[in-house]
Amino acid sequence: MRIFTDLRQAQLDGPTVLTIGNFDGVHLGHQALLNSMKIIAARLEKEQGQPAQTAILTFDPHPLRVLRPEVPLHLLTTPMERLEIAASLGIAYGIIQPFTQEVAQLTPEAFVALLKKHLGLAILVVGPDFALGRNRSGDLPSLRALGAAMSFTVEVIEPIAIQEEIVRSSRIRALLNEGEVSRVSTLLGRPYRITGVVEHGDQRGRQVGIPTANLRTPPEKVLPADGVYVTRTLIASFERIDVYPSVTNIGVRPTVDGLHRRVETHILDFPPPDEVDDLYGRTLAVDFLSRLRGEMRFSSLNDLVRQIHADIAQARRWFASQAQKAATEQ
Repeated sequence: MRIFTDLRQAQLDGPTVLTIGNFDGVHLGHQALLNSMKIIAARLEKEQGQPAQTAILTFDPHPLRVLRPEVPLHLLTTPMERLEIAASLGIAYGIIQPFTQEVAQLTPEAFVALLKKHLGLAILVVGPDFALGRNRSGDLPSLRALGAAMSFTVEVIEPIAIQEEIVRSSRIRALLNEGEVSRVSTLLGRPYRITGVVEHGDQRGRQVGIPTANLRTPPEKVLPADGVYVTRTLIASFERIDVYPSVTNIGVRPTVDGLHRRVETHILDFPPPDEVDDLYGRTLAVDFLSRLRGEMRFSSLNDLVRQIHADIAQARRWFASQAQKAATEQ
């Protein structure tokens, strides 16, 4: 994927099949829309006899940060994460458009003119609730009228439902707040991922023989509910990515009178401690697979350590059962 950090930097000849939105989480509904774009682009290419391309435009910061700064913002994905997922689905171009008061005040006509000029807009692919321009005045009927005047069409992709539930970003956030990471994986089509930089903690885990990587995560990133989770940790090094089973705790650590919410990951079967030290300052990705329990306060540090060992044993059983299930299905 070729990425632009402003719409005005792009100069695509078109014809371009474009979608616009926040796409927070890039869940299965978003993925269905992106996959539909490729089919539409192939159809357009056949009709016009020239190559057609696909593009996604998202915003940074989130429009709410500009329009309603008093509203707390909780995001499933960063703009770059959204484009990375879109790229994995075969979308050719990505635009991270800075969202400012100036952009917010653009009329639908002015914004579409930019899309025509810089992207060669031919088909706009959106969901049924889509609108753009000042005060969301560019709704679907308005955009279709604009399309007739400015030579583009609008195609609407309906939401999808899984087990009779419409897939929405707001629902995924609610499930994460309940710790329902398995259900979240179903709606995303992949495990929920947190990426963070490893920073120094208070070394309590190492002191009891269970070292952890303490992750500093983006402040707006949604964290699952406090508790202990079966996870997998991805560590990139040079030309490869190593994947390790892990157990991750999210919470304030009430047994040791913690004051701040933390994400602490214990990587199973990781190399010796001197190599663990090499993780400081590096970026790790943690995928949340299953919840083991909620956060608990223990009467002593020894009781906490016993429970952590029990959590690790339970996580190992979970991984073993998944491996056995995969082998049976082959």
